[in-house]
Amino acid sequence: MPRDTNSRADPGLDLARRESGERPAAASGAIADRPRRARVLLVQTQAENAGAQEISRLVGAGLAARGYDIHNLFFFRQSRSFDEPPQTVYCAARRPGDPLSFLRFLGKLHRRIREIRPDVILTFQHYGNAIGGAVARLAGPAPVIANQVSARLTMPAWLRGIDRVMGQLGVFARITVNSHDMLRDYSRYPNGYRTRLTHVPHGFDQKRPTMSKVDARRHFGLAPDAIVLGSVARLHPLKQLDAALRVLPAHVDWTLALAGQGPDETRLRDLAAELGVADRVRFVGEISPEQVANFLACLDVFVFPSLAETFGLAAVEASHAGVPVVANDLPVLREVMAYQGEPAAILVDASDTTALGAAITRVLEEPALAARLRRAAEGLKTRYSVDAMVDEYVRLIEQTIPPAEGSRRAG
Repeated sequence: MPRDTNSRADPGLDLARRESGERPAAASGAIADRPRRARVLLVQTQAENAGAQEISRLVGAGLAARGYDIHNLFFFRQSRSFDEPPQTVYCAARRPGDPLSFLRFLGKLHRRIREIRPDVILTFQHYGNAIGGAVARLAGPAPVIANQVSARLTMPAWLRGIDRVMGQLGVFARITVNSHDMLRDYSRYPNGYRTRLTHVPHGFDQKRPTMSKVDARRHFGLAPDAIVLGSVARLHPLKQLDAALRVLPAHVDWTLALAGQGPDETRLRDLAAELGVADRVRFVGEISPEQVANFLACLDVFVFPSLAETFGLAAVEASHAGVPVVANDLPVLREVMAYQGEPAAILVDASDTTALGAAITRVLEEPALAARLRRAAEGLKTRYSVDAMVDEYVRLIEQTIPPAEGSRRAG
């Protein structure tokens, strides 16, 4: 007999929610009257406003709209400003910092999964896949769909080895990648791993500002008449945001605004002071997905000098919002940042300060070039539809879970 999907009938889950401070799911008449489908658990590492979390948010919301019973689990909270989706639980208040706290975290993760009793589990990011996938297999029979949304440069060699073995042995029922570049990355993996791979391009929300450019700049503390370069990214060395700082000394009328938080902030602030441009660099801090559109409205050029990406969601969002993008010349960005053969960004070796500055200058001084980029960017919404992305996850889920579970109904 199919088990009840009404979470109020599960005392263990209620306790987990009270402990985590979870907010109740919003009730919708159309959704409430719709028969429930499978219970899906989305497992992420840290709760913060970054690209991987944005994708899991969009996937979860899209699946919920299609009638799935969606639950979210984060290993720990990274950011106080993170606005968690409904039915969210945490395993730890912060990143485990010693072996004992890590063991406690693993125990809590195991209990959380057993309490939620999912039919299928979607894991995200490299630690989410490795740790979440392994514990999920111990906690119950739910198949795991691993989502490779982390660039290989971000993964230590030992973790790549674990991931390879887990995929080959079938710990993951399916493994998604978000670009053809990533498919090529895994082309030399064993056949047992490669046969589980599925290409699911990211979808993205169209960013619509609620403020004028003048009001948005006032809100974020930027001069109304400045030439403003900017980026939305985790402040991490692999994002190579120092490259954007290094173009400022030669262009005294340019200002740089960085939205995000992360371990590289101190180094970037020190570099700005060393270069003598600290007064022209604005560290905005982490912003919510709803604030991104207004931040983008401030910018004249979006600078994306990242050393490693699997998709480049922030650049896609900025480009479609009408902000010309100058990005590091990565194979994956050549693939993603184009529509019908027309580039939607200027790609350049971002480590070459002169070349990066010249590319930004071209965008600022050649209106025809900026207009061509915007025309190509308009097509990215068609190419990377949220609905198409969610449809692919529906197909994977229905292929992965047992038929009896896929058709169960709420009690």
